[in-house]
Amino acid sequence: MDWKTLEALLSGVNKYSTVFGRIWLSVVFVFRVMVFVVAAERVWIDDQKDFDCNTRQPGCANACYDHFFPVSHTRIWALQLIFITCPSFMVVMHVAYREERERKYRITHGENARLYDNTGQKHGGLWWTYLLNLFFKTAIEVAFLYLLHLIYNNFDLPRRVICDLWPCPNQVDCYIGRPTEKRVFTYFMVGASAVCIVLNVCEIFYLIAIRVLKISHRGSLHASSKKRCSEPDWDVCQTPAADYQKGNEADFTTEDKKTSIF
Repeated sequence: MDWKTLEALLSGVNKYSTVFGRIWLSVVFVFRVMVFVVAAERVWIDDQKDFDCNTRQPGCANACYDHFFPVSHTRIWALQLIFITCPSFMVVMHVAYREERERKYRITHGENARLYDNTGQKHGGLWWTYLLNLFFKTAIEVAFLYLLHLIYNNFDLPRRVICDLWPCPNQVDCYIGRPTEKRVFTYFMVGASAVCIVLNVCEIFYLIAIRVLKISHRGSLHASSKKRCSEPDWDVCQTPAADYQKGNEADFTTEDKKTSIF
């Protein structure tokens, strides 16, 4: 797997992220991808060879290994890292779609015409895309943690397992190679995944809180405008209306006024 290509693709997401998103991306690459590529993958490289049973019955060790390790830890973590980064591409594709619309709009209306104040600004449809991206990443993280817990019994790796599967002649003892080292890496990767879940949840609440504050701010400006416009003097009405319009323009792009869906 080419992790450098994945990093290059995700670097485009970083500039559209909040502070929580940037921390999440740093945790993913420093504490998960780098640890996985540099160390964890090598710990499991001879996993089946180091799985030793106290019998030489042909096929017994293979049957027992397949029973206790149906899916390797490294395969699960590789799939997990791929799946949690895929939703971020929705944001990149949405921004690319906005940039294409901006380009076509300028061709039609002139170089000085602007459809968006900032194509990467999280308003309208892009805000929803970014929020869905966070929900998808959180759900995927939780699903893979549950899968790992289900397969390996609370993320534990015992030193000895008892196997009585066919073609073993009787109940045999099998020993896992380097169980302590594997247990340490397992807990580390699970902890890093838990940190990413917390960061995703914090970013979800942060985005919703900012959105609610902006809506309440626009509502208060609108109420203030209505109150002052009830004065008999028309000139008194002009300033709050202008202030309200200015507040709206600060919160929305030109296109958001036309259509909030994209």
